[in-house]
Amino acid sequence: MQKPLKISNGTILTPYRIIRNGTIGIVDGKIVGVSERDIDLPDALEIDAAGRYVAPGFIDLHIHGGGGHDFMDGSVEAFLKIAETHAQFGTTAMVPTTLTSTMDALYATLDNYESANESNTNGAAFLGMHLEGPYFAQSQRGAQDPRYIRDPDPAEYEAILAHSKSIVRWSAAPELPGALEFGRRLRSKGILAAVAHTEAIHEDVVLASENGYSLMTHLYSAMLGVTRRNAFRYAGAVESAFLLDEMDVEIIADGVHLPPPLLKLVYKIKGPDRIALITDAMRAASLPPGNSILGPLHNGLPVLVEDGVAKLPDRSSFAGSVATADRLVRTMVQQADIPLLDAIRMMSTTPARIMGVDSRKGSLTVGKDADIILFDGDIRVSTTIVGGKVIFNK
Repeated sequence: MQKPLKISNGTILTPYRIIRNGTIGIVDGKIVGVSERDIDLPDALEIDAAGRYVAPGFIDLHIHGGGGHDFMDGSVEAFLKIAETHAQFGTTAMVPTTLTSTMDALYATLDNYESANESNTNGAAFLGMHLEGPYFAQSQRGAQDPRYIRDPDPAEYEAILAHSKSIVRWSAAPELPGALEFGRRLRSKGILAAVAHTEAIHEDVVLASENGYSLMTHLYSAMLGVTRRNAFRYAGAVESAFLLDEMDVEIIADGVHLPPPLLKLVYKIKGPDRIALITDAMRAASLPPGNSILGPLHNGLPVLVEDGVAKLPDRSSFAGSVATADRLVRTMVQQADIPLLDAIRMMSTTPARIMGVDSRKGSLTVGKDADIILFDGDIRVSTTIVGGKVIFNK
């Protein structure tokens, strides 16, 4: 039993309105009241928001690491440290994400997730695992290791699905042989299938949508826009995301992977109810610029972090994001001129709906988990609460 908690004098951001000088009551990790007036909670611990914004915690659907750790480092500690690191920047729930790897490394990561999920009490909550690969187009692999990229193999993915019940999303290129069957299988298991690292054109994406794929992984990155084949133009995956109203998209809104004009374009076409902001962060998130490793510490790819992004050492290409969730919201508001409520929606309510946890997370409404953050006018997070427990307070 947790002691009741009350947040007072806050500028509360609900899905429907802004409540100034409002109060939120929390009992047993759940929100029990959101009001313009005081809420009577005897013996409650009280946090004076002092006019700061009070918002639902950020939900990151696609994240690889942070604080010097990667989920594929081969340890439970890496999971816990990443969760603690990103909680300091407002993330209250996340979907840990893999890279293409050996099967042994993948299984070890899934097993470490299970152990970490049981002992994760001081960081962002885990919502399940996201497998990014290995079923990708080689030409669009980005920083994924080409040695492990291949077509979907039913014997292989059935073994993976049997090994772990914690997989909640899986990204793949839908134009590959067997990828449509794979999408249908994921849908039958209640697992989110996403289009990623792909050469798909519009016709491929339409088929993918009909066969279980409902999300575009890091829109614009590692996928085609308008392309030509035998002199004829074809709409690519990017245009397909815009044309298919029911297709959700996630974007790395760090202002580098996608500059402000593209952020504005995605927002204008898809709207905040179809966009999830993601960090796609690697281990260098929250650390100073300099040398780092993309992927597992023992055999990952050396990268250079500068200009707010990870790059290949020869600076020929980006090699990963170092964003934190607060930076995404700040970029959308300050550089892309997006209203704050919409930016918060894309970092909380919409991700919760995409992952099917919106009945308990993603908004400040009575009955939902008390995943709450406080931040100032510059969107600098001062307090993070997960399940009614204060895990960061600056």
